[in-house]
Amino acid sequence: MGITGSHFPDIGMRVLSLIPPMTQLNTPYPSTAYITGFLRSRGIDAHQDDLALSLVLSFFSREGLAEVHQAALAIPEENRSATINFFLDYFEDYQASIEPTIKYLQGGDSTLSHRINSRSFLPEGPRFQALDSYDDDGSGDSLSWAFGALGAEDRARHLATLYLNDLSDVLRNAIDDRFEFVRYAESLAGSQPSFEPLANALKATPTLMDEHLRSLTIEQIEKHQPTLVLLSVPFPGSVYAALRIAQVIKEKYPSIKIALGGGYVNTELRELKEARVFDYVDFITLDSGERPLLALIEYLNGQRGINRLVRTFIRNEKWQVQYIQWAEPDVPFEEVGTATWDGLPLGSYLSLLDMLNPMHRLWSDGRWNKLTVAHGCYWKKCSFCDVSLDYISRYETASASLLVDRIEQIIAETGQTGFHFVDEAAPPKILKALAEELIRRKVVISWWGNIRFEKTFTPELAELLAQSGCIAMSGGLEVASDRLLALMEKGVTVEQVARVTKSFSDVGILVHAYLMYGFPTQTVQETVDSLEYVRQLFENGCIQSGFFHRFTCTVHSPVGKNPKAYGVELIPLPEITFAKNDIGFIDPTGTDHDALGQGLKKAIYNYMHGVGFEADIRSWFDIQEPVPKSTVSRQFIAKALQL
Repeated sequence: MGITGSHFPDIGMRVLSLIPPMTQLNTPYPSTAYITGFLRSRGIDAHQDDLALSLVLSFFSREGLAEVHQAALAIPEENRSATINFFLDYFEDYQASIEPTIKYLQGGDSTLSHRINSRSFLPEGPRFQALDSYDDDGSGDSLSWAFGALGAEDRARHLATLYLNDLSDVLRNAIDDRFEFVRYAESLAGSQPSFEPLANALKATPTLMDEHLRSLTIEQIEKHQPTLVLLSVPFPGSVYAALRIAQVIKEKYPSIKIALGGGYVNTELRELKEARVFDYVDFITLDSGERPLLALIEYLNGQRGINRLVRTFIRNEKWQVQYIQWAEPDVPFEEVGTATWDGLPLGSYLSLLDMLNPMHRLWSDGRWNKLTVAHGCYWKKCSFCDVSLDYISRYETASASLLVDRIEQIIAETGQTGFHFVDEAAPPKILKALAEELIRRKVVISWWGNIRFEKTFTPELAELLAQSGCIAMSGGLEVASDRLLALMEKGVTVEQVARVTKSFSDVGILVHAYLMYGFPTQTVQETVDSLEYVRQLFENGCIQSGFFHRFTCTVHSPVGKNPKAYGVELIPLPEITFAKNDIGFIDPTGTDHDALGQGLKKAIYNYMHGVGFEADIRSWFDIQEPVPKSTVSRQFIAKALQL
């Protein structure tokens, strides 16, 4: 029996959690897996699906490319981009190669790597010009320097990723100019003070992308027949599509209730006033979803009044946004159940490789089970972080025995023994206990995660973690400057980071450093000195991977809440009725951080490939003002490691 119009068969409460486009293509975003596992542990009929992956795959097929081809032909010749012209010229090659390439990236045909690496199988459009930027080692093969140590599979994955990036440019030019693999229509939602841009986009004539999404949505509703649909929106780039999904459901199945939640909601919609959002969804919940969802389901089942909802926005009878917060304790972390990937197409995710970064090879690989070992952050002091929000501030742990139970359940379900611990910063005490329990129970896994580089991670603990299956660690060095580290309240020093990271490296654990530039009051001198520290960390084998991020101030961070303490002045925001998160600031130092950022990224790219260590640190920066000489001894890290 199916759903017809607004009429339901009598099926009781059934929940469908959806991952909207565009979230990620390499692996399921874990939010729906967590919530589906939790709801099932409470006896609730819960299901899930990933429409982000389904939408992309619907275009990356012979039939999908045929539709794109027709749309591209409809563009007047004088308006066609170089990307469109290349696609039209090589359309038959794209049609012949698309499905084998997708199958390869899904792990279904590893032998195709040889054909891809031959450089004669894939049509090489404009995106392949990026290969010209790699240095030639003298062999005539510009890829060999970048990929010599990575192997044929990684080389082929990178070439196949460039190929898909070319096709994504075609989709953007011919179908929907807002299309991105992850940041789809991001500007419509990210820190957008007004709902107007989204409202206008949702009223516009649907694109072919929207039509595909409509068909996929209807397919899932007919399949699962839910009474409640949950839309998880972790990023601004998933909001537009989430509301398009909701729009379809409201139009075709008006009796279905829809709730919106996720990371984007938690960070950007906490002061929501815009009532038009509720033309598309019925409820918006904040922070950890377990307790609000239980309350919501009880309300929909007639077991509690609407005034007893938990951390939930609604539109009331006066057509105004109302926030309801019935005081009720959150579900303890030990009682949230085990995540389940049942219903998600685990064999269909794409192992892309678009960045030549050792750690990005792990991030992009689709075969990692996601697991949280603790809720929140045990440190929760870093001044750049949203420490005031629940996902950081509420810290709860689970026993090592329970965590290993969850690990064994997930392995049994997915058949995969690789785990990515997705904590903000996994606590050393819990990781030690977890490692001991894995070894005691002889549970064989490979795992990696994120930590603080604190002194608790001794060489002995590093060895234990390696024995338990740890293959990589990432952590925030942020700014290699003791003054700025103190201002950030990181609770670490450069010397300490050097010793901790070297302990991991010495036992074969890959170390990735999150690095930051543009922090309030950061000077050119500090940026230069920071890079010198980073150079030495690479040279001394402390870290093997790193990435520089530009500091962004948010309203929920200590900097955003108390800018004077950090020597900056916030730029006033306009009247906000919708999203609020990022906020600009005036830094009295006047440092041109964007110009410095180019030099930082160029330097670290070379350091990751083991070259450029002897170059003057100043040579990486191409800025108008004179670059000061580093004040850091070139033996600083080497000496720190001897202590």
